Amino acid sequence: MSLPHAVVAPPPGLVVVVAPPPGLVTEVLEAHDGASKGKYTIGLGQDCMAFCSEVEDVISMSLTVVSSLLEKYNVDPKQIGRLEVGSETVIDKSKSIKTFLMPLFEQKCGNTDIEGVDSTNACYGGTAALFNCVNWVESSSWDGRYGLVVCTDSAVYAEGPARPTGGAAAIAMLIGPDAPIAFESKLRGSHMSHAYDFYKPNLASEYPVVDGKLSQTCYLMAVDACYKYLCSKYEKLEGKQFSISDAEYFVFHSPYNKLVQKSFARLMYNDFLRNASSIDEAAKEKLGPFSTLSGDESYQSRDLEKASQQVAKPLYDAKVQPTTLIPKQVGNMYTASIYAAFVSLIHNKHSELDGKRVILFSYGSGLAATMFSLKLSEGQNSFSLSNIATVMNVAEKLKSRHEFPPEKFVEVMKLMEHRYGAKDFVTSKDISHLAPGTYYLTEVDSMYRRFYAIKAGGNTTCQNGSVANGH
Repeated sequence: MSLPHAVVAPPPGLVVVVAPPPGLVTEVLEAHDGASKGKYTIGLGQDCMAFCSEVEDVISMSLTVVSSLLEKYNVDPKQIGRLEVGSETVIDKSKSIKTFLMPLFEQKCGNTDIEGVDSTNACYGGTAALFNCVNWVESSSWDGRYGLVVCTDSAVYAEGPARPTGGAAAIAMLIGPDAPIAFESKLRGSHMSHAYDFYKPNLASEYPVVDGKLSQTCYLMAVDACYKYLCSKYEKLEGKQFSISDAEYFVFHSPYNKLVQKSFARLMYNDFLRNASSIDEAAKEKLGPFSTLSGDESYQSRDLEKASQQVAKPLYDAKVQPTTLIPKQVGNMYTASIYAAFVSLIHNKHSELDGKRVILFSYGSGLAATMFSLKLSEGQNSFSLSNIATVMNVAEKLKSRHEFPPEKFVEVMKLMEHRYGAKDFVTSKDISHLAPGTYYLTEVDSMYRRFYAIKAGGNTTCQNGSVANGH
């Protein structure tokens, strides 16, 4: 059976976004780090950054969003037939994060007939997991049940200039037919290549090796390549040229907001080079001096970067800015980043999205990238866009976060460094900053087995045979 529009229904519940409660304001972090004023807030374009405390990790966040999705949308755990996780945060070199989620299905209803494992390639793993689930629903292997995708990561860096680009979150997405968010399956362009722009070769450390300048160039090269392939496929399908005017909104993977601004400006520059209809005469005049630059020259030209962002700003404000709320507030969420941006769009524009096309760009260092298209409709009942926005309750969730001082953040980072890969420890009993229904890590025993509980107000399941008390 083939379903041309099997799809994602997003955020909290359909897609659940969880920004771990601890967070800090980047302006305060600037002062603490002795950085020049505006370096993080203007230079990176970030407002706040979330991080995992010692009682949370990618597994606990995943347990929280999956249980929340099932509960808030009244989804029977027996109706999940495929579960895929995308993450680059390594907990175990062999055991998938997906396996830690199985008690939510096995203990509740005995459902162990669930396909799928983890996908890993930097920030792209969540998109790979999503495509796997969509392809399953569209295939002859589909058994009529839902697919479920989880994107979960904790982005942390060693002390230095990269540390303010951290973040943490998990998102869950339910996949099935007749959803309000439908894939345009033929309108997709990918770019895969080999680069050492960001990688994690030291298995004894959670921190990556980063070539910041190369990573930005690789990202922009991938934007150009994916956009070229997407435009070519659109022109073959529709018989006319594609330009940024043919989509209402654009959603980008967001390591930091400044790169999102640069990326959209690259699309404008690409349309200029292709003489696309969306470029007006004033824009052509401003970009004209850069028409003969080679590809490599264009990535290094600060004048082009400045001119293209100036030209693109009005369209950026209309087509991209509504997607930037959560990434700017939570920071880089690796695999969850692009979908948190999409959540922001649903939150800000849910009443205006019926019939609209949204283009998403997913990038993972090393490198893997895809640009793909979604068509949105209002939908019905609990799976309508307006209800999804209501259930998400993004504004209230952001408002209810706990702000931690930079000194506490540094203290937690040092503890997490010490605990990474460790065994035989019990975590803090202080879970006051966690919302009811949040899962948390309680212990790692002498055999590296991890134990989780849930804070009062949610379900009563604990993992690995431990028992939750009176939730």
